[in-house]
Amino acid sequence: MKLIQGSILCGQMLICLLISLIQIAKVNGEIRAFNLLLEPASDYIHFVEGFLLTPGYIDLSQLLFVATDSSQEESPSDPSSSSSKSSHDNSNGKDNGENRRTSNNRDNRSRALSDNNNNSTSIGTDFYMDGSALDIAVFHLPEECASTRAGCDWTELGIGATSDDGLLRYCCSSDAIAMGLCAGTQYGRLIMNAESFAGKHRLINVPANGEYSNYLKYGRFEETEESGKYVVVFANCNDEGRRVIVEGHTEWKSKHGYLPGDLFGLMYFYAILFLVYFAILLWYGVTMKMFEDANISIQGWIFGTVCMGTLEVFFRSGDLFVWNEDGSRFWVVFYVGIIIGVLKRGISRCLLVMISLGWGVVRDELGSIMKKIHVLGMLYIVISLVQNIMTEVAYSEIQRMSQEKEEEIFDIVSILGLVIVLIDLIFYFWIIDSLSATMEYLENMKQTSKLLRYLRLRCILMFSILFAVVWAVFGIVDTYDTGLVSQEARWVVDAAMEMNYLFVLMAVAILWRPQKNAKEYAYVMELPAMSAAVNDDDDDEGVIEMSAVPSALDDDDDEELKYG
Repeated sequence: MKLIQGSILCGQMLICLLISLIQIAKVNGEIRAFNLLLEPASDYIHFVEGFLLTPGYIDLSQLLFVATDSSQEESPSDPSSSSSKSSHDNSNGKDNGENRRTSNNRDNRSRALSDNNNNSTSIGTDFYMDGSALDIAVFHLPEECASTRAGCDWTELGIGATSDDGLLRYCCSSDAIAMGLCAGTQYGRLIMNAESFAGKHRLINVPANGEYSNYLKYGRFEETEESGKYVVVFANCNDEGRRVIVEGHTEWKSKHGYLPGDLFGLMYFYAILFLVYFAILLWYGVTMKMFEDANISIQGWIFGTVCMGTLEVFFRSGDLFVWNEDGSRFWVVFYVGIIIGVLKRGISRCLLVMISLGWGVVRDELGSIMKKIHVLGMLYIVISLVQNIMTEVAYSEIQRMSQEKEEEIFDIVSILGLVIVLIDLIFYFWIIDSLSATMEYLENMKQTSKLLRYLRLRCILMFSILFAVVWAVFGIVDTYDTGLVSQEARWVVDAAMEMNYLFVLMAVAILWRPQKNAKEYAYVMELPAMSAAVNDDDDDEGVIEMSAVPSALDDDDDEELKYG
């Protein structure tokens, strides 16, 4: 009864912990911490992405813009500098590095400085400001291109322009003007095509001198029409402008809460999956207690794997529920879920190798082979854990896009991924080879009932491998070519692999379920005379093995077989 009580108590603790995690959540709108240095540069821009299920909004009003230096070398207090010097330089047809384009710059500058956080959505203003003109653009990425690996061509969406020679420019710089991609009055601004740009735009004018610190007014962008991936672009295109620090937080909220729209379905999937795992955990734990005297070692491994799966989906679903309610992730829960998931996958691979070698059916121990399994399993767990954590830590939410094509870097995360694939191949070939050897042994020894169990296991594994290969090909085609799965349903790709894993785990748990004759079934051999008495009923497969004949444990075992 202790195991039953322990399983029930474990379930109660998990449920109470999930409820407490949700109660901790308080909607504070802090969805994403934001810290960005906008260098004055015309050769690249910065952007962030997010997924909204409309109606929703993107709120940038809590971003603070702080200028850190001056665009001129002279002190602002010097009477010969600033506007007086600028006026003198203009009269001589010089721009002194400040790129003044029109004679009415002073008037336009006065109008602009009166509202540094311009709420105009117009594209292509006729004035140019000293200092920096920061462009902020928010727009939706179409489904047909956003769901592919190639992504969308922003120039077709009105951001940036391409010359006849194929040169891409996002900012209106001197060479962009020379190529005819933008007008001279737009120098130092983000290139935006009014005809094709369907998003929203804000302009922040930072003066050339003096202190500047201001929040972005009118920074809340309501989105009510199209669900999908949205992009927020930050551009400081004037090479002679000022460095600006942007800090604070941004808020992305869909109709269901703060969770990104493409993960919303995954949240409920993990919640349902937790209930399934928990039901399997209770069933297996109770039956192990009922037949405690007949338990074999392999059943303990199966029970441990089910526990790992239950804990993983519990923490993953809890992480997503808190994220949806609170707006920020509970990082402890998130990383615990990652660690448990890696342990589960490592233990599962070791478990399949053990079963394929005949442990619990034709062998009662694996000897030195067990050490090899442990070493390979630990190697997989350590490398996979490092890769997962590095992927999360190294992920940069604020990305930079250059006007030149940037080649992908073959970094350490990619190398670790290749190592994990290699270890997986070793596991798969080991499992298939061991399974074939065990089945051949059972067939030669006329172990009909045990052979039937392994035939079922082989069928299950072949189906699982076939499904995984087909689904992987489908995912590659979907990612690189057509975008067969909508952005909102992308979570199904990961969910399908989880279901495939659960299918194999449930099959193994049923085939090696606790029974009153499990120990005899594992440690005896079926007598040839009993083959004719094999019952087709699966529930009797443990009964027909009741014999005093010990199992053939290993090819190296020199013990004499004794017949009872």
